[in-house]
Amino acid sequence: MEKYVINWTKIDEAPEMASYCLLPIVKSYLKGTGIDVVTKDISLPGRIIANFPDKLKDNQKIPDYLTELGNLAKTPQANIIKLPNISATIPQLQAAIKELQDKGYDIPDYPEEPKNDEEKALQARFSKVLGSAVNPVLREGNSDRRPAVAVKKFAQKFPHKMMKPWPESGSKARVTHMSEKDFYANETSVTVDKQCDVRIEFEAADGNKTVLKEKLSLLPGEVIDSTVMNVAALRKFYSEQIEEARKDGVLLSLHLKATMMKVSDPIMFGHAVSVYYKDALDKHADVLREIGANVNNGLSDILEKLNKLPADKKAEIEADIAKVYEKQPELAMVDSRKGITNLHIPNNIIVDASMPNVVRDGGRMWNKEDKLQDCIAMIPDRCYATIYKTILEDAKEKGQFDPSTMGNVANVGLMAQKAEEYGSHDKTFEASGNGKIRVITTSGEVLLEQKVEKGDIFRMCQAKDAPIRDWVKLAVRRARATGSPAIFWLDENRGHDREIIKKVNKYLPEEDTTGLDIRIMKPVDAMKFTLERVRKGLDTISVTGNVLRDYLTDLFPILELGTSARMLSIVPLLDGGGLFETGAGGSAPKHVEQLLKEGHIRWDSLGEYCALAPSLEMIAEKSGNAKAKIMAETLDQAVGKYLENARYPSRKVNEIDNRGSSFYLAMYWAQQLAAQDKDAELKQRFTKIAKALEENEKKIVEELLAAQGKPVDIGGYYVPDPEKAAKVMRPSAVFNNIIDTM
Repeated sequence: MEKYVINWTKIDEAPEMASYCLLPIVKSYLKGTGIDVVTKDISLPGRIIANFPDKLKDNQKIPDYLTELGNLAKTPQANIIKLPNISATIPQLQAAIKELQDKGYDIPDYPEEPKNDEEKALQARFSKVLGSAVNPVLREGNSDRRPAVAVKKFAQKFPHKMMKPWPESGSKARVTHMSEKDFYANETSVTVDKQCDVRIEFEAADGNKTVLKEKLSLLPGEVIDSTVMNVAALRKFYSEQIEEARKDGVLLSLHLKATMMKVSDPIMFGHAVSVYYKDALDKHADVLREIGANVNNGLSDILEKLNKLPADKKAEIEADIAKVYEKQPELAMVDSRKGITNLHIPNNIIVDASMPNVVRDGGRMWNKEDKLQDCIAMIPDRCYATIYKTILEDAKEKGQFDPSTMGNVANVGLMAQKAEEYGSHDKTFEASGNGKIRVITTSGEVLLEQKVEKGDIFRMCQAKDAPIRDWVKLAVRRARATGSPAIFWLDENRGHDREIIKKVNKYLPEEDTTGLDIRIMKPVDAMKFTLERVRKGLDTISVTGNVLRDYLTDLFPILELGTSARMLSIVPLLDGGGLFETGAGGSAPKHVEQLLKEGHIRWDSLGEYCALAPSLEMIAEKSGNAKAKIMAETLDQAVGKYLENARYPSRKVNEIDNRGSSFYLAMYWAQQLAAQDKDAELKQRFTKIAKALEENEKKIVEELLAAQGKPVDIGGYYVPDPEKAAKVMRPSAVFNNIIDTM
């Protein structure tokens, strides 16, 4: 029998813990079907190890699986199930490095402020691990993201209970953004007509030139753009919003994405910290500089670095920071019990995960008394802040959304071949002085130019022609398959979008759009149109660029389903393979925290179950493997039973958690395989398995629940011990015996 391979990614935190439980089930069920499941380690520690093999022992080294999977994604054989991985900030990177070092790995420290060429080279090497390092490599196709039909039906029949009413007395909640000198205002864009190489160059006011990026190779038809965030205007905006929050008595919050926009957003975050805590930070500026406190890493980095000081000096600075709260407006809290505010750590509040919660919670965030309170949500740049502003205004006027009647908003996202990777480290720079930053061809032609002042943030991005054409084709295909309107969220007043609109208008006539409703609308208008349909229970397809893809596929699923982890995310790869993503991991750290404290893991692996089915379907379609088709069909049926019987994890300890959910998925899948009559061999095999699971259900559930209610040891946060983690995630001896002896 010919073998087919599903590549299952080994990642981090809660989804990785869940894999210790789910993967043995999947591998055992697929025995004898001609399908192998292999794991590829692209976790944060895995990526660090692969990048630093120099001084490691042979038994510590692992291959560069990310590059391996990236190459595979460019082939028709690609079949990759990608679970959510950490997009690491510097504090997360440092924590993972320390854990590896403690386990005997000779990994160097990350040099935050490199003092020589060697440290600069080391920092550049680590940059390959930071931020959105994984997704651009694997996403060699555009995104088709939607809830599985069974999931949406279930959500309407049994709506989640998290929606909180918008106050009838009125709300002071609002989204605020800059009105000038932001990325939106300054963006310029051009479509390259021929293949060429370019460099990014800074020319200072005195005429001195510095090459920021040596070489970028562009293809014919590629759209490139550049823009700049003026930091003086940014700081003025922050000051104004602080005053507004104080005047209105509302919480102040900042919503960025420092994980994905790994250069620009930490800098923007740092300016918010330095403006809010200005009195204390200015007073002690020299001392803080000496101890290496970095506002870009949030207040927590400053507080941590104070430990380097004598006790009296540390106490003096802490007292001055505490005084700031007496005159400044209250900050939204991440964890009021621990005093962790919105400005503590840059990756604590991530815009695509945090803003849906603001809508869900009636325009409110948590205050220091652990109560919900109206907030000002600062999203400085207007490229996408306006969509959140629009949905907040809609909810203020028309009230809370109803998950039992809401229409679905699916997404077709442009992301192939690093399209619109605005957070790309190698094309985002902080201006070292006043002058100009240019994108210049090797022949000396200036394609793009931006005036900059010291500290301004410059960024450039690319979108290749082939992915754009494929994106248009995918949008038409989904509109045809569903009958729903497909709306391109594009703004002709924005430089980049103007160029993309030209492409859409060029490629749409190549497709059969007869009878389809396909439109191009500004994001604000697209949001209004979509919300009107959502409230009527009608479905809409949002067709967006990469960042809006990211934001909308959290926003609507969180409102519709209660979580974005339940979304089906299929990436038809440009060269014929498939990438199947399993949802978002924004809540994963809290799930691990609960597991360690209470022995309960509430991560819902529904995203993994839903991704496995189309992965198997693709094998069946490409190879004619009848067993793969049956496995996919019966898994779909099992997922339906899983939802109908409410076997998803509870948030509360001593109730069903991820391990119990995976047991029930296994039992329902076995039952469906036993009930089918298309394959006698599978029927016979799984009749025995289903019977064993049914007869032992009570005992297995008892063993799984008995494992809860006390702290557990998995041997590490970023680098768990495989044996300890497996013991924690597979605590039922009866269940393990049935699965392992299949």
